[in-house]
Amino acid sequence: MANANKPMGLSPHSYLNGAKWNGQATVYSLLVGDTTNAYAIGDPVALGGSGDANGVPNVVLATAGAGNALLGAVVGLVPSGNVYGGAVGAGGPQFGAVVVPAGTRTATIYLLVADDPFIIYEVQEGGAGTALATTDLGTNINLLAGTNNGYASGWLLDNNSKATTSTYQMQLLRLSQKADNAFGTYAKWLARVNNHNFKAGTTGV
Repeated sequence: MANANKPMGLSPHSYLNGAKWNGQATVYSLLVGDTTNAYAIGDPVALGGSGDANGVPNVVLATAGAGNALLGAVVGLVPSGNVYGGAVGAGGPQFGAVVVPAGTRTATIYLLVADDPFIIYEVQEGGAGTALATTDLGTNINLLAGTNNGYASGWLLDNNSKATTSTYQMQLLRLSQKADNAFGTYAKWLARVNNHNFKAGTTGV
């Protein structure tokens, strides 16, 4: 059976020590001036180098490609009014929202980011290269930017970029072991962030 084409960006799965991901995440801000990008669950983000008036650091949508470090993946949106006494509806997402659309923001928005450098993510492969194989395990690979579908991220592993290069963004660890997943087009992989804002990248194998 062919693999389903259902990208979800970076979906936390477990930790490198074998423990299942426990749902923990850290609050980060989206500054009012960040109007170009939309943000969805599963989108990779990077540290933005600034923060809000309360000292909460900001994130920006990640840039795909070698040399571009990642912080982690968006795993939740903080409803407007739930952080620092802001009024409900003051420019932030409402309860149940899963996407922050691009466009004018009237207030700082807050995201929950899985930022632990030891998290393993499930990510779908895509791109113009040959489908990934068991011989690619341990190699490094970059991400491929994708547009969300209104619910989940469209980011993928770029199977045209695999190499041992230490500045590549992710490292392939194993094929995701699921009954509906197999080697080939649209396969889902377990991978860790290699080039992380909190941890330097290493050479793949």
